[in-house]
Amino acid sequence: MATTANTRPTYPTHPDAAQPAPRGDAITGDRYWSKDFADREWEHLWKRVWHVGGRVSQLEEAGDFIVHNFRHESVLIVKQQDDSIRAFFNVCMHRGNRLVNVSDGAVSGAFSCPYHGWKWNIDGRLDWVQDPEDFAQGDPCGKLRLKELRCETWGGFIFWSFDPDAGPLLDFLDPIPTLFQGRDLENYTRVVWRTLRVNTNWKFASDNFNEAYHIPVVHPQFMPMIDDHYSTTIFEMYPNGHNRMIEKLQPSSRYPDAQQVKPLWASLLQEWDIDPADYEGRAQEGRLALQRARRALGPARGFEYFEQLTEDELTDQMHHTCFPNLTLTATPEGLHVFRTEPDADDPNWSTFDYWYLVPHVKGAQEVATLYGMRPYREASQELGSFDDYQATIAQGDFLTQDLSLAETQQRGLRSMAFGDCYLAGQEARVRRFHEVINDYLEGRR
Repeated sequence: MATTANTRPTYPTHPDAAQPAPRGDAITGDRYWSKDFADREWEHLWKRVWHVGGRVSQLEEAGDFIVHNFRHESVLIVKQQDDSIRAFFNVCMHRGNRLVNVSDGAVSGAFSCPYHGWKWNIDGRLDWVQDPEDFAQGDPCGKLRLKELRCETWGGFIFWSFDPDAGPLLDFLDPIPTLFQGRDLENYTRVVWRTLRVNTNWKFASDNFNEAYHIPVVHPQFMPMIDDHYSTTIFEMYPNGHNRMIEKLQPSSRYPDAQQVKPLWASLLQEWDIDPADYEGRAQEGRLALQRARRALGPARGFEYFEQLTEDELTDQMHHTCFPNLTLTATPEGLHVFRTEPDADDPNWSTFDYWYLVPHVKGAQEVATLYGMRPYREASQELGSFDDYQATIAQGDFLTQDLSLAETQQRGLRSMAFGDCYLAGQEARVRRFHEVINDYLEGRR
């Protein structure tokens, strides 16, 4: 564990962090395209885990709701009169019609079924039916309720589970909340919200974010300021299936000229009143100088939240892959959130969500994002296909680079030539991810 002179940890830690050797389960191509394998995932994995349904900030008043569709199911998440949040299956218990056919909105006390007008209170009770005297089994009001799902929150995220016996959310997420204890995620603002339909299996994103081995080839623009080399990267695995990778903010150790100050690195140092010339020939030492400068100058520049971050959190990228389909990449500036979900019918397709959440910088009206400057306010959802996304985003965007590879790999995985991955040590978390999936499918979890 990295420490300062006074033994204070330079990044958040947890005693369960480990780097166990994977069992060696094969990662076969059919896991990505087989309908049978996708159906097994549905029965043994998706029905048991906790799902991210949205942000608490989307629900301001009682009766506000959001809808989260997952495969063929639809979940209605509603704010209650007591400010709690509850989740229900989005289906009328009369004849099975969906109650709500929009992605979000608000009701005044009750949802009215568009088929026969049955009114369901926001707490799930049936309040009114037409012709209540005409039911042989008696008036259904007071007898029927919407079917409820487990619903809990952490970090401003709303989670729900199909499993009525699911353990507490914080147990499922452990140790992620501990690793984020210095970041006030509840009060972060989602300034970017993009949803794309992509021609690849949902597991690609977890595979991709579980390693940095692809960065030199796929993301060469990062090399002047992100050290992707495995010798300087921290890799961790946790019992629940979650993983973490910490990359240092410094020129990549992969190249002989790592100690030369490149323009991008020089610009960042200058932004914090550091003379790049002082670090020519020892460019990587600029990382520690940057930490000191941000610690000293950050609060006066409006970055008051820097006071809650450890030294390495002031510079480095902390990639948390939360099993099974959520990635939380924390930087000093904000939180990149990636969520992938399977298509309802075709395992060759998935939905890819990218959210960018930021703390507020005192005095600032806008924040820099991948898509230019955005105001500090909750973003509206931007929908589209990956083809549309490619046509509108400037070349070099890391999501375009990753998702382009996702689609070509999905096609390659159908080849009879592919039988298993041949992984480097720094890719061990990829195999570990698939082994945890196997544990669910085979009844070990």
